[in-house]
Formats: sequence, structure tokens, C-alpha cells
Amino acid sequence: MTVEPFKQKETTFLSLTHWEGLLKDLTVGFTTKNGGVSSEEFSTLNLGLHVHDQTQNVVNNREILARKSSFSIENWVFAEQIHSTHIEKVTHKERGKGLHSYDEGLSKSDGLYTNESGVMLALCFADCVPLYFIAPNESLIGVAHAGWKGTVNDIAGEMIGRWKNDEGVNPHDVKVTIGPAIGPCCYVVDQRVISSINKDAIKHYPLPYSTVSEGQYKLDLKSLNKYLLLNAGVKEENITISQHCTSCENDTFFSHRRDGGKTGRMLSFIGINKEA
Repeated sequence: MTVEPFKQKETTFLSLTHWEGLLKDLTVGFTTKNGGVSSEEFSTLNLGLHVHDQTQNVVNNREILARKSSFSIENWVFAEQIHSTHIEKVTHKERGKGLHSYDEGLSKSDGLYTNESGVMLALCFADCVPLYFIAPNESLIGVAHAGWKGTVNDIAGEMIGRWKNDEGVNPHDVKVTIGPAIGPCCYVVDQRVISSINKDAIKHYPLPYSTVSEGQYKLDLKSLNKYLLLNAGVKEENITISQHCTSCENDTFFSHRRDGGKTGRMLSFIGINKEA
């Protein structure tokens, strides 16, 4: 029986309880759409600055989340996400980046990691797959944004490669959680997307997609990311997958696909408080 790694203890976010105890003062979670001050299609906890919500509403929502998570807002770091595989190592010098302006976030980055405490890494989502990484022995944490483009271009493997080559981490020691995202139940794509998948990379695994009709396929982005993580050397027992579907769960999450593109953004976040 699969155990859901994310538990909702608070209105504004789900905690990754599966990782409790791996590092002292680790704060990690995924937000809901509830508990904020935004209105209309952004109701209520929109945390994205790039979706035409009022800036002050987003900043207020971010401050609400910071208080609820007990992690000072000035220590959060955001990125200008472009569905790339570019990954940035974050230090305390980047704290506050992108807090009040999307353009001031870390430029063109879809993956963030750090080995410093007192830094909260945050990325925006509304169906794409959030990937959480941790190497407890090295106090190394990271997060990545894997939409279909980031997934097929293997941002998951890119993060593992960076940690291996730049930080000296054995992939076998890395734990990864694949967070709430749109499931195959709701994610139908065309041949262009399926053709972008590296079939050689997944030939030893069950197909992560199935045909719905001619040229239309249900795609399981979570499973595809799992296969790519296995290819990168992560052990299967170190990979955990959330069963939450952002499209199905209308009362809990925003969904770009379900809401026709007019919607807010959730945040994935991970950080170690300064006292650690």
C-alpha cells in the first residue's frame, strides 16, 4: 500500500512528513490554494507574481505562508522559471530574490539547491511536477520544476548530476520526493510531447503513457520522472511519489489545465532554519 508522503496540517500547505527527522529544523512542503487574500481566479492563496494578480496580494500571501511555516520571509528565494533544466546553487547572498518582483528572481532557473541553513528555496507550480531532493549526510537540499519540457529534458537527472560532480554526493545517498502534480487521469498530450521522450532512457520500464485516441495520449509525468531518477542512480527505495492530482482536487489546488490557464500558482518550498 502506497503511503502519501504529504499531509495537510495547516490550511495553507501540505507538509512533507515523510522526511521528518532527516535533518534538524527542516521545513518542506507544498501549498494549497486556500488561506490567502487573492480573489476571483486567484482565490485565495496565489503565490505567483507572473499571473496578473495584484502584486500586493501575492506579497501578502507569501508573508502569510512565511508566518505559517515559521520561516522568515526575507530568507525566501524565488526564480524566473522558463521550463528549462538550468539549476542554480543558492547561498545566503540570494535571500530575498524575487520576493517582490518576478523579474528579480534567479534568472531563467528551474532548479535550486543549497547546503546553507537560513535559506528557503521556492518554486511556482500549477500542474507541473515538483521534485524535492535531499542528501542528509551533506545537509544538501534542492527543488526542481518539471513540466513536460523539463521532464523530457531530464532536469531530475541534471540535479543528481550536479550533486555528484560538484558536491561529491553519491546518487545512492540522495532521497527524492515527487510532489503533487497533474496525474495521467487528467493529463492528455499530443504526439509532439510523446515524441520528445527519450525512448531509450525508459526502455526498461513500463510505458508512462497510454493512447486515448489517434495522436492523443495520457501521460504520467510523475512516473517518467521516477524512471529518469533511477537512470541517474537514485535507489528506488529512496524515491517517494505523492498521489495528489492537482487537476482532480479542485478544492485544494490550482490547475493550469483544469482552469484553462486562468489560475494562481502554488509553491514548493524547502529550507533548513538557521538554528540547525
